[in-house]
Amino acid sequence: MSTLFLRGGPVHLPDGAPPASALLVDGSTVAWIGDAADAPDADEVLDLGGALVLPGFCDAHVHLTMTGQGLDGVDLSGTTSVTQALALVEQAARSVRGRPIYAHSWDETRWGEQRPVTSAELDRASYGGVVYMPRVDAHSACVSTAMATIARVTDLDGWDGTGVATREAFAAVTNAFTSSLTQTDRERHVGLALASAARHGITLLHETGAPHLTSHDDLRSVLEAGQAPDVPDVVTYWGEIGDDAAAVAELTGYLGVLGLAGDLCADGSFGSFTAHLSEPYTGTEEHGWAYLTVEEVRDHVVACTRAGVQAGGHVIGDAALRTMAEGVRLAAQVVGPDAVRAARHRWEHVELPDADVLAAMADLGIWASVQPMFDGLWGGADGMYAARLGVDRALAAVPLRDMLDAGVRIALGSDSPITPLGPWAAVRAAVRHHNPAQRLTVAEAFAAHTRGGYELAGREGGRLRVGGPATYVVWDDGAGGAVETDPTTGLPVLDGPDRALPVARRTVVAGVTAYQREGA
Repeated sequence: MSTLFLRGGPVHLPDGAPPASALLVDGSTVAWIGDAADAPDADEVLDLGGALVLPGFCDAHVHLTMTGQGLDGVDLSGTTSVTQALALVEQAARSVRGRPIYAHSWDETRWGEQRPVTSAELDRASYGGVVYMPRVDAHSACVSTAMATIARVTDLDGWDGTGVATREAFAAVTNAFTSSLTQTDRERHVGLALASAARHGITLLHETGAPHLTSHDDLRSVLEAGQAPDVPDVVTYWGEIGDDAAAVAELTGYLGVLGLAGDLCADGSFGSFTAHLSEPYTGTEEHGWAYLTVEEVRDHVVACTRAGVQAGGHVIGDAALRTMAEGVRLAAQVVGPDAVRAARHRWEHVELPDADVLAAMADLGIWASVQPMFDGLWGGADGMYAARLGVDRALAAVPLRDMLDAGVRIALGSDSPITPLGPWAAVRAAVRHHNPAQRLTVAEAFAAHTRGGYELAGREGGRLRVGGPATYVVWDDGAGGAVETDPTTGLPVLDGPDRALPVARRTVVAGVTAYQREGA
């Protein structure tokens, strides 16, 4: 195999060591790190011109087919009114010529009308077409009459009769829409998503499928796509409840997943009023919904632990988190706490945990797969969370500092397409949490978004060391210039919302280039 010598820029080292000035790669492995003057001979030399070399990011919660659909579909995230959103749907309807329309990422709290669109409005905008329009949190959707008819939602729980689907109705419209995808569609969408991940310096992704979102065929397609040598690596999870170890082992083996975790929903989301709360949503009598019982959580964790795979679930509200904590404690009484700790079980989102929940997580080794951009986009005293929860609960949400201080291991991600792929934006959101008491340092957030995600998946990576995989990213300012770094940590300075984030010049996975910026 040929060797590559990278020099002329700082190379980040783990565990607080000062940066090196050169890196030697031998095939898929890091062969040497040190001072450029002491480097061994190499077949090829790459002058970094001051660019920064870091280990690749891991996004610990994504939906790749949905991400690709979003890149291919109608992005409503920037719309400020129902009228503007409908205009984009109509524009798409004119170009797709009768094909289904995927319009996504709307948030009615950003619309002047402060309401979702109706089926009647979508029917007019699409000329009677099939429109599937998931909310930004992907726990509710607006649909056209044709989409509602195909999904047969009329008598399902969560159908409001005017065009909005939540709970069982949302699962039905989602499954009806995704089942229409051809294998060619799926390959295109996953390919777009993996290419985008590589452009953002992501080298490992955790795909978190579930029956209410996708299918076995889709999950296997995503896993297969992630095995190619020139794309980011992919590991997969399937969000389905299990209560028998043999059946769990059979299903996880068949799907090739690391566990029955990911989007196994214990509750919903704040935006759709479905996350399970002990106190009602502001201005309502609604508490959200509990989708799992304590006994179901207990039996699921026992079965997965005995099968030797990871258990987990999507859990956001404080009441749902208490259900999960009680369930896992009961599971530990059955299989033993050491067995639970060894399994590396995981919970997704973990937005309103109290001290008792965090203590259970720390004691039993439950990881938190967290999305800092949830606070970045919707947190604070005047964001969507404050409108749903009130200011006090909004500022308590996504408590990153409390998690680390309690001893809970965390891995960061995007939940793409819920928030866009973009690990530096997530690191900055963690560093600039709306609640100063919950902020992380750049080094803590970076470690959780690199090494943390690799460790949660049981993979080697997220750090550069001799003998480890040559999986790294070269970063500059987007114009070929150096990124300003902190001399203590060797990491980029992220001291304000207006400072430009680093831009990936080159992304390498196990020695193979997955992305090279044009002209760089």
